[in-house]
Amino acid sequence: MLRLALAALLFLVPATAVGQDVAITDSREADGTLTLSHEIIIPAARDAVWAAIATPAGWRTWATPVSWVPEDQPDAIEGSYNPQARPGGTDLIRQHFIARLPGRLLVFRTVRAPQGFPHFDVYSRVTIFFELESVDAGHTRVRLTGTGYADTEAGRLLFGFFQGGNRISLERLRQRFVSGPLDWAAIAAAEANRPRSH
Repeated sequence: MLRLALAALLFLVPATAVGQDVAITDSREADGTLTLSHEIIIPAARDAVWAAIATPAGWRTWATPVSWVPEDQPDAIEGSYNPQARPGGTDLIRQHFIARLPGRLLVFRTVRAPQGFPHFDVYSRVTIFFELESVDAGHTRVRLTGTGYADTEAGRLLFGFFQGGNRISLERLRQRFVSGPLDWAAIAAAEANRPRSH
């Protein structure tokens, strides 16, 4: 049941066809938890990539069609894959920022997920790191790492889900700088016409 629910959630993350290689590594830590890391080169200067990952306006260009800073938690970004979502809805994702080194490091935890997200109690203990490193004036290495995945059935299924989901997210971030901000209406139309397996 959990596996089917997570597979269904992948349909909430619009797919892209950019074909950029994303390096994926994983490891087991001394405390038994799992760490998952994705890395990609983005064709943009580091400051531009930082603005895309650290601000609601930036998120709207690649991550979610709507996003904002919640009034009750100014050190967070809240958004949704549903373009009609509004504050207080049941389909929101909220990332609470734990640490920022502007232009270099953004650390957060997901403190709210859409209603029905399987085993959110397990995922809420995962810490996410966005690390940026300049390759040259026009390219930035982006490393997205999740630490603290529990070595349980639920933790391993979430780990597998985010192996694919985080790859898609980084491909979309790259696409944002290759061809411009994502066209959310076009993505929604493509998703509506995408065949579903049963």
